[in-house]
Amino acid sequence: MDRPPMFSVPDGFLGQIRLVLQQTREPLIVPLLKVLVVVCLVMSTMLFVERVYMGIVIFFIKLLRQRPEKQYKWDAMRDDIEAGSSSYPMVLVQIPMYNEKEVYQLSIGAACGLSWPADRIIIQILDDSTDPAIKELKKLECQRWASKGINIKYEIRDNRKGYKAGALREGMKHSYVKQCDYVAIFDADFQPEPDFLWRTIPFLVHNLEIGLVQARWKFVNSDECLMTRMQEMSLDYHFTVEQEVGSATYAFFGFNGTAGVWRISALNEAGGWKDRTTVEDMDLAVRASLKGWKFVYVSDIKVKSELPSTFRAFRHQQHRWSCGPANLFRKMAGEIIRNKKVSLWKKFYVIYSFFFVRKIVAHIVTFVFYCIVMPATVLVPEVEVPKWGAVYIPCTVTILNAVGTPRSLHLLVFWVLFENVMALHRTKATFIGLLEVGRVNEWVVTQKLGDALKTKSGKAHRRLRVWIGQRVHVLELCVGAYLFVCGCYDLAHGKNRYFVYLFLQSFTFFVAGIGYVGTFVPIS
Repeated sequence: MDRPPMFSVPDGFLGQIRLVLQQTREPLIVPLLKVLVVVCLVMSTMLFVERVYMGIVIFFIKLLRQRPEKQYKWDAMRDDIEAGSSSYPMVLVQIPMYNEKEVYQLSIGAACGLSWPADRIIIQILDDSTDPAIKELKKLECQRWASKGINIKYEIRDNRKGYKAGALREGMKHSYVKQCDYVAIFDADFQPEPDFLWRTIPFLVHNLEIGLVQARWKFVNSDECLMTRMQEMSLDYHFTVEQEVGSATYAFFGFNGTAGVWRISALNEAGGWKDRTTVEDMDLAVRASLKGWKFVYVSDIKVKSELPSTFRAFRHQQHRWSCGPANLFRKMAGEIIRNKKVSLWKKFYVIYSFFFVRKIVAHIVTFVFYCIVMPATVLVPEVEVPKWGAVYIPCTVTILNAVGTPRSLHLLVFWVLFENVMALHRTKATFIGLLEVGRVNEWVVTQKLGDALKTKSGKAHRRLRVWIGQRVHVLELCVGAYLFVCGCYDLAHGKNRYFVYLFLQSFTFFVAGIGYVGTFVPIS
């Protein structure tokens, strides 16, 4: 008796799949893909208009040399001979911490080095560390500065409820805080310059309508690896354009959670710190803005900080930064619409521009359109993407995004490919936030390595981990395989000439999928 062919079952199975695809192609797949293309083109146009609008505004801001010092009253603080130091406002400096062994000395030292009358400043270290050894090191560091005459308080609590928001909220409950007028907040890796308070506090003293003064971040490790250069490009656009435009036109922008000074009365009127989302800083800023408080962003004041240099830390950070705003939008959209203290135009700006386009549309269209829908049109040639949507809009948006970091223009292609990879995680996090499911309230502190990776030559150690489980990322590999198949099909049968982009993008997903991104902690 003849044996059946070895591959008869798989062939039959594949044949059934082909038959199903052929039968559903015209009535289902083609119409669905056409709808997705239209939706993505609409979202792309929304993002394009937003970027062009902000580009025009920032052009005129720079052309007219519009500076915060011109827009608001700013006079240097001066000594009062009769009142002495009591004429200066009382300032609280808060530094929330959690197991930061590598950077705590730098941040505590920078805070204690702030120039301000010694009897008018309180340094408050809010330590949520779970490692007893690290807690003891931070406590000893605070005692060392206290012995030098610095008014520094080391505060701990029994639990980590509310994470950073919870720590800041508990910190404001101490009796000595009642005498303070303003609170400056710095994350554990931030190092303000000694004149930080002299340059920020005058805005609050002379302009009673201002509730927040935000400074810019300066990255000390942007040259550590290619991933940190990519982050620098994205964040420089945020600070150079988004924050600047929001401050100059609407006196509103999202508080960055650090390197800023709040008027304590504004913070309290807004309801204080809330831990209902993973973006407690943005939550506070929106609520304060709805109370009528104005914000000012001062780009000339730069505070040193560290970018996450491991891919794992960056992924966790991006999940929090994407999920939190979407979840906050879900919670606050109705409240913003019903608010009667701010103008209709400002409501539109906050809901449409600040939240919907920048925090939701930008993530979704980047991944869905350029990594799913456009590649799918290669396999379904009946559906076409117009050239203006496939080429002109993304190129214009990319160029506008690059204005913040001119020194990295030669890395623009790498930045686009890497941003598309990260858009996968941002899109997933955005839907988690909108639907309020799964990891919606997951809070993983961004790991900061300080000098942990430095060798004697000062270069970062880039040796990969040997543990496969920590390096392989299945989602990236699956998307990379999908793009590679589409690229091969386009090269062999297509007419769109997308295969160059598809191969480059699939390679980038593969690189991320095997964890060959960022720096890695050496294993002893």
